[in-house]
Amino acid sequence: MPPPQACCALLAAAPRLAGRRRLLSSLLAPLATRLRSCKGGEEEAAGSGGVLRHLLLKLRATGPVTVAEYMREALTNPGQGYYTRRGGVGEDFITSPEISQIFGELIGIWYISEWMAMGKQNAFQLVELGPGTGTLTDDILRVFNQLASVLSKCDVSIHLVEVSPKLSAIQAEMLTGGKVQSNPENKSAYMKGISKTGIPIYWYRDIQDVPQGYSFYLAHEFLDALPIHKFQRTEKGWHEVLVDIDPEVPDQLRFVLSPSRTPATENFIQPEETRDHVEVCPEAGVLIQRLACRIEKDGGAALIADYGHDGTKTDTFRGFRNHKLHDVLKAPGTADLTADVDFSYLRKMAEGRTATLGPIRQREFLKNMGIELRLQVQQCLQVLLQNSRDSATHEQLLHSFDMLMNPKKMGDCFHFFALLPHHRVVRPTKNDNPQSKSPLPPVAGFGELSLK
Repeated sequence: MPPPQACCALLAAAPRLAGRRRLLSSLLAPLATRLRSCKGGEEEAAGSGGVLRHLLLKLRATGPVTVAEYMREALTNPGQGYYTRRGGVGEDFITSPEISQIFGELIGIWYISEWMAMGKQNAFQLVELGPGTGTLTDDILRVFNQLASVLSKCDVSIHLVEVSPKLSAIQAEMLTGGKVQSNPENKSAYMKGISKTGIPIYWYRDIQDVPQGYSFYLAHEFLDALPIHKFQRTEKGWHEVLVDIDPEVPDQLRFVLSPSRTPATENFIQPEETRDHVEVCPEAGVLIQRLACRIEKDGGAALIADYGHDGTKTDTFRGFRNHKLHDVLKAPGTADLTADVDFSYLRKMAEGRTATLGPIRQREFLKNMGIELRLQVQQCLQVLLQNSRDSATHEQLLHSFDMLMNPKKMGDCFHFFALLPHHRVVRPTKNDNPQSKSPLPPVAGFGELSLK
């Protein structure tokens, strides 16, 4: 069965899938491309003061710190970090899965499509990094259940990499109804359970704890919050951007340039770099290397969805608070800090171990995956809306589609990037095999989908 038939099966199930209402009422109002917020009042003041006081003491004792170290303190300080106080995500963090269940359903179709194109192995692991509230995994599991006949001869298991106890509890409730059990301390998985559709789920604190094996990996809005190093080209060469105390305002912070080359400057600036300002995320590079090694050895694929660029942007480090841009050095611990993912850097970090596809804009990826057919927006909207009894649901569906696909909203800001085995995109040359010239199945999402 070719991959397009799986898409057809989902489209046929659309009326049954469309009945559930999960959109937040706030989606009926215009939303920014990147919606994040944090609590107000005393909690924000406490977070700001605690992190800032800690940083000021540290800076006075040791001198300037890298932007990466500053981000770690502001976001994950054990006492007052932005994520720490919120259990791992912002209170009003809105991502594509929360906007529309169709997003997650199409991601689920992508994995089934690639599993089929790679020969229908008898088992695979779906590994999600930073699954948030579990919404995306829940949508994917729904697709797996709807297409159970396609996966009937395959043992599927879910493996979630999550360090936050609060979030893992939320995920467990959503995916299993809270029916989980802790593993003994000597086990790599610290928790396990069974999904509502009967698929085993395991929780880990690190990707290296996930068992080796044929796996499909998912990282949705995971890399953008990892710490970055920033570098500036000067007349004297490259210097790292650091964070220090502002001497004119002793309780505030400022950016400064390192007086000489730092170890990060020596290791992360490429000789062929043409930009004057560069941001590098070493932790993202290490993660990609690990995923590439696993895929090269065991097979599978990785799908990465985040907002970023292909080595063209310079200064993208920014903060968000109350749905608005926020000074990254002001009130650390009360705002989300983020930087665009440099997909060209990720491609280099794969080191040829795997093939890479993308980045491709979210609106193009979702269109290629058949979102317009799924919604029947252009031809027959009634197919999706036939179960809708009121205009509010109708408006929610239209707003969710607009948020995902509008170039001025999420459509052009978010991108998809994939790691695949080389044999998936380039067939090995075998002169004695007449079938070697037959075309390989296209990789769903990265080329226009053709339903036949």
